[in-house]
Amino acid sequence: MNNSTPATANGNDKKKFKRDRSPCCPSRVLHLRQIPNDVTEAEVISLGLPFGKVTNLLMLKGKSQAFLEMASEEAAVTMVNYYTPTTPHLRSQPVYIQYSNHRELKTDNLPNQTRAQAALQAVNATRSGNLAITSTVAAEGGLLPGQGSVLRVIVENLFYSVTLEVLYQIFSKFGHVLKIITFTKNNQFQALLQYADPMSAYYAKMGLDGQSIYTGCCTLRIDFSKLTSLKVKYNNEKSRDFTRLDLPCGDGQPPLEPSRAAAFGTQSIIFPSYAGVAGFVPAMGFAQGAGVSIPAVPGTLGSLTVATSAASVPMPIHGVTGVPGNSVLLVSNLNPEAITPHGLFILFGVYGDVHRVKIMFKKKENALIQMADASQAQIALSHLNGQRLYGKVLHATFSIHQSVQLPREGQEDQGLTKDYSNSPLHRFKKPGSKNFQNIFPPSATLHLSNIPTSATVDYLKNLFASTGSTVKAFRFFQKDCKMALIQLGSVEEAVHALIELHNYDLGENHHLRVSFSKSII
Repeated sequence: MNNSTPATANGNDKKKFKRDRSPCCPSRVLHLRQIPNDVTEAEVISLGLPFGKVTNLLMLKGKSQAFLEMASEEAAVTMVNYYTPTTPHLRSQPVYIQYSNHRELKTDNLPNQTRAQAALQAVNATRSGNLAITSTVAAEGGLLPGQGSVLRVIVENLFYSVTLEVLYQIFSKFGHVLKIITFTKNNQFQALLQYADPMSAYYAKMGLDGQSIYTGCCTLRIDFSKLTSLKVKYNNEKSRDFTRLDLPCGDGQPPLEPSRAAAFGTQSIIFPSYAGVAGFVPAMGFAQGAGVSIPAVPGTLGSLTVATSAASVPMPIHGVTGVPGNSVLLVSNLNPEAITPHGLFILFGVYGDVHRVKIMFKKKENALIQMADASQAQIALSHLNGQRLYGKVLHATFSIHQSVQLPREGQEDQGLTKDYSNSPLHRFKKPGSKNFQNIFPPSATLHLSNIPTSATVDYLKNLFASTGSTVKAFRFFQKDCKMALIQLGSVEEAVHALIELHNYDLGENHHLRVSFSKSII
């Protein structure tokens, strides 16, 4: 523990932290805002663990704030850079992270620090224990000898069905899963699973090898594969490349089906009780009780508990909020005064083909969005969950519904349910379309295309200003004057402008195409 000297030792919260509202430069102390009131110290620490050692913590629950001190400024910068485009979530609530004006934290003389210090000590003990990155790992440049990013998984005692989606949800808690191939060999259900990096594979093997998905059965045996990369030909129930939405289902293969609820609805499936570092909201909540502890790993913190149950068959849980692998998303916390089915169709259509949208008749801040398939739903969720839309922070998760039902004839609907399955505005209907390669998170810079030669810089700048946006920069492409980049005042302004102006009629049979850009003018 490193208790250094800040201006935080006099017990006056208002004076101590007033300056943190407008940090100007990187610091190893980070200011976390809008943390849930019931969040634990361990959950807050978990946000920092993947980026380095957490050396101090100060919780201000009454203000829904916390201060996290990292061991180095470099670790803090990496953490802020990661979470800026990908808003982390704690207990389904987005958390905002920025640099603090404090250079270090001193909490020795502050009250109510016992729990924070105990949590930090537990983390440090764990990091130096079973899952420590040993000197052997360090000597090999961060990798164990022969270790790669592909794991071979054998599921023994297969009493219940284990689907590709179940494996994805379990292994995603340890890092970014790129590809999965499942097969049966020697009468055993097996899988090959590729992570984005070898250390995620290492942590997953250490944390999951020998553990059972369900109580007393479906035991995981995990080894490193000799393969360095997986080649996936088809996206279906047996194989999946999460980086490629354009892959076919395969001859004779049925299209992707939403996962069976029973595969996810069991009180003894391995899952942490809160969102991991990637900001994924857990699919289930579990009752507290006796359980088997799995060694903790960076990014999940503390023990993952496999809750025991007297039930001998899978059964639904009251905490279920959706079915991962489903193509229907539940979107909540919308602004009912501003949002429309068309607006949601355009926004979510950036990340996949939207087939149906339903804004709830009696609770208009909620909506269901049916995507073309589960992979597109996952991409839309990961890019739009936590995004600000018309002044409110949008929440997205998988729905328990497997499809969006159209209203019955004569049923009052007020135009809140729309079918877009045959819309000409779908971006991904052509197999192998370049649009698959140009999916980016919401950004303040928009890419414009299909611009007629008669459209001038001033005309286009005024068009975007008419949506309430502040135009900061504009540039036509030198080699193609039909395309341009426009930078607006904020990401939220760009989201609103995209919704309003995508497919805008510019005349001469040209309809404007708008998407988010990774570039900055």
